[in-house]
Amino acid sequence: MLIKKPADIKPSEITPEVVYRNRREFMAAGSRLMLGAAVAGALPSIANAQNGDRLKARAPATMSRSAPAPWWAEKFSDIKPAPDSAPFYTGETLTPYRDVTRYNNFYEFGMDKSDPSSNSGKFKADPWSVEISGEVAKPGTYHLEDILKPQALEERIYRLRCVEAWSMVIPWIGFPLANLIKRFEPTSKAKYIEFETLVDRDIMPGIRSRFAIVDWPYREGLRMDEAMNPLTLMAVGLYGNYLPPQNGAPMRLIVPWKYGFKSIKSIIRINFRETKPHTTWNDLQANEYGFYANVNPAVHHPRWRQDKERRLPQTLFSRQYMDTRLFNGYGDQVASMYEGLDLARNF
Repeated sequence: MLIKKPADIKPSEITPEVVYRNRREFMAAGSRLMLGAAVAGALPSIANAQNGDRLKARAPATMSRSAPAPWWAEKFSDIKPAPDSAPFYTGETLTPYRDVTRYNNFYEFGMDKSDPSSNSGKFKADPWSVEISGEVAKPGTYHLEDILKPQALEERIYRLRCVEAWSMVIPWIGFPLANLIKRFEPTSKAKYIEFETLVDRDIMPGIRSRFAIVDWPYREGLRMDEAMNPLTLMAVGLYGNYLPPQNGAPMRLIVPWKYGFKSIKSIIRINFRETKPHTTWNDLQANEYGFYANVNPAVHHPRWRQDKERRLPQTLFSRQYMDTRLFNGYGDQVASMYEGLDLARNF
């Protein structure tokens, strides 16, 4: 449903991770019968999902839940599995669910990697709305329900490369950003898209911190051709389940050929612009964080070399290093967008 008034709905709390199982798993989980029955009652469409076996990855079956699942959980009953070939599948070992959900940069919840998972317990994503503005024929404030209902969810397994020189392989669930863009009918003046993250001082301790270095809200942006690229994903889940708050619930951007800070989390505003938007890290330190932020092993960050990366998980005695690839290995799909552009100068 389209709401004409400004977005004034305060997010309240997101449900913790739910058990995402198929019928056979429920029958096999005799020792967890009571838990399985409770989840099946709350999430019948997920429990009875017919395509569960075909997903490349699903969240662990041993997850607790203390509140009803959000309405969009029903969307996870029919997810198109990732294909067996690039670019929507890497064939690489997946980063464990525990690391994906406990090693995060989400400074609204704190500066340490463990802060987002530790400090986001009060976060709620139901209800949620997104304001659409700028150079579009259909501006307004849209409930998340209205945004998600027409979308067919699909699994995509992408590499994630952080500018801090670590990387993961994550099975996301979402839909092409291009599908959403087309719904709002951008005008010919829309050359860029600007995104904005939720700011809520009551539930985000990082915003209240005197050590915060970000001028809130967190902002990011893409060129229109980047946003329309088939790889660009609007993610609403990972590992076959909906997003936990520390990973950007309920909806975040995924741009796999760019450094991770471009993939903005917990989006509440999307603005279509004729001019290049200001973005958070580029405004903070332009010589370290370019607007494009394309993964490029030849352009080093002042504090991190970019020709090598640490693939997580890691321990004190076990670290896996590998060569970083231009565009994070997605050059065949995206390099043509930057023909004639000096990637060392326009980093």
